[in-house]
Amino acid sequence: MKSEQEQELVLKIRKYITENLPLAQMGNEELQERVEQLVGEYLGAEYCSIQQRVSIAEQVYGAIRGFGLLDSILHDDTITEVMINGSENIFIEQKGRLQRLERQFESERNLEDIIQRIVGLAGREVNQANPICDTRLPDGSRVNVVLPPISLCGPILTIRKFSKTPMTIERLISYGSITQEIADVLERLVRAKYNIFICGGTGSGKTTFLNAVSNYIPKDERVITIEDSAELQIEGIENLVSLETRNANASGAGEITIRDLIKSSLRMRPERIVVGEVRGGEALDMLQAMNTGHDGSLSTGHANSSRDMLSRLETMVLQGAEGLPLDAVRQQIASAIDIIVHLSRLRDKSRKTMEITELVGYKDGTYEMNPLYVFEEDAELSTNNKVVGALKRTANVMKKQEKLRMAGMWTDI
Repeated sequence: MKSEQEQELVLKIRKYITENLPLAQMGNEELQERVEQLVGEYLGAEYCSIQQRVSIAEQVYGAIRGFGLLDSILHDDTITEVMINGSENIFIEQKGRLQRLERQFESERNLEDIIQRIVGLAGREVNQANPICDTRLPDGSRVNVVLPPISLCGPILTIRKFSKTPMTIERLISYGSITQEIADVLERLVRAKYNIFICGGTGSGKTTFLNAVSNYIPKDERVITIEDSAELQIEGIENLVSLETRNANASGAGEITIRDLIKSSLRMRPERIVVGEVRGGEALDMLQAMNTGHDGSLSTGHANSSRDMLSRLETMVLQGAEGLPLDAVRQQIASAIDIIVHLSRLRDKSRKTMEITELVGYKDGTYEMNPLYVFEEDAELSTNNKVVGALKRTANVMKKQEKLRMAGMWTDI
């Protein structure tokens, strides 16, 4: 059965159900059974694969109680990201590759209804007065919505799917992102309460890496996580507080920013603060928290290199406090951050840890950086479609050893 015929059948069955069945009195399971029965009746003797029958039933049920066409896409665990540019253009990322789906929503109105359903589940609002919204699905998947008139090609919906199994260091090792030796080093750094900043480009795996490293935090500590939309899956910590930002309502009131949450978290007796991502003036508050006894903090940010991340942090801090002398900002950054981990998505779509660098200090107008591990590509084995290489230890000795000693660790890194 062709895609157009499938869509026609979905519409026909959905129309019959909405016009003839008492939906308000039917439970989800009862409706699902009736949908499957009707799909069989409408198809009759026409040949249709089992996968297509299931897809048709899911789309009909989803259009009434779920997210319509999106349901079947979200149920596919091989799809990691969904990008919808208007009702007719659906793109997915599958196994690291972008591709277009030969399917579409029945109308722009249908797509807008699904968007409202998604946004409403998290208690958020999106409309013409407030056309941009960041939210999440019940399973934790990250969602971004942009509506017309801001978007010129119809409603835009981008979903970064949430992994059902929490990311662990063991899985990062199996993917070849790091080695067991580096994992052991990271564990010691986290346990010794070094302030670690993870940076990289879009889709480089910053949140995934942060999630894996967070699981090295000792289980008896009080941890506060601060995110735009809650994604972190930190396991085994009982004293865990997860905070999430909130957009302003239609009248422009009620906004809670990351900056507000960082300030509030300092009054909650945190032993560690984990900020999902810094991208603005909240960088100043985060650095001040790191500098006022809240060691062991973790965060991420967008940047193309470790040094580039420091420049971006300077800009962010100045957004939050205009008039601060640049020299003072740099001193603050250098004394707050201990370790920078730089991630990258390479030409073969693999995600690799490119550099682990110690930020030693700030002297004579420049940051003193001490690279500990650097990714080296094997020029002989690599091709245009496959990157072969490894994260290798440099000859540099780690200079900031005090926190290791205070944590009772006497071997050098």
